[in-house]
Amino acid sequence: MSVFELHTASPLPERFFARPTASVARDLLGKILVSTVGGSVAAGRIVEVEAYLGADDPGSHAATKGVTARNATMYGPPGRAYVYFTYGNHHMLNLVTEEDGVAGAVLIRAIEPVLGEEVMRMRRGRGGHDCTNGPGKVAAALGVTLEHNGVALAPGGPLCCYDAPPAHEPIRTSGRIGLSRGHDVELRFYLDGNPFVSKGRPGLRRAKPRSQKRGVAR
Repeated sequence: MSVFELHTASPLPERFFARPTASVARDLLGKILVSTVGGSVAAGRIVEVEAYLGADDPGSHAATKGVTARNATMYGPPGRAYVYFTYGNHHMLNLVTEEDGVAGAVLIRAIEPVLGEEVMRMRRGRGGHDCTNGPGKVAAALGVTLEHNGVALAPGGPLCCYDAPPAHEPIRTSGRIGLSRGHDVELRFYLDGNPFVSKGRPGLRRAKPRSQKRGVAR
C-alpha cells in the first residue's frame, strides 16, 4: 500500500463503528489502521482483534457499577480510540463501538505492517513478525499513548482506519487471551495463517512465576 493509495483510500465512517461490537470486530479484519503520531506515517493491516462488551461481559472494563474514569471512553461516541495502560508498561489500543452511551470496544491485537515499517521498527527496537504481533506491540509501533485516549478516528487526526478489500485469509474465532474472567467467550477474531497474528493462547491468564515478578531476582 503506497502513500498515494493511502491518500485515495476511504476512511471508515462513524456509522461503521456504531454497530454491535462483535460485528465490528469481525469486519475490522483486513482494514488499514494508520497512525500519523509525531508526524510519521505508520500503517498496518488489522489481522487480529478482540471484542469487549458492556456490563454483562466479565472480561470488559465496563463490568463495573457504571461509568468510571477509566472506562468512560467506552461509553462515548463510536469511532474513537480507547487507550489504557496495563501491566505497568503496555499501552493498549481499542476502537470504540456501539451507539453513544453504550459500552463497547475492539482491542487491536495485531497488525501486518504495510507502510512506515522503518518507523515502527525504530519505535519497537525490532522488526519482523515480532514488531506488531501483540496488542502492546501494536500501540508501541504506532506511537499510541494515553494522550490519544478519546481521539476521533479521522483523516487529519493522529489515528484513522481505512476501508480495504475483504481479507483473503479465512477468519477464525476463539476465546480471548490473557484474561482471568471472560476468557472462554469466543470474541477473538483473527486471520488464519497470517504470520503477524499473536502467539498468545486463549484461556485463563496464568500467574507469572515468582522469578518473573517485579522486584524478585532471578
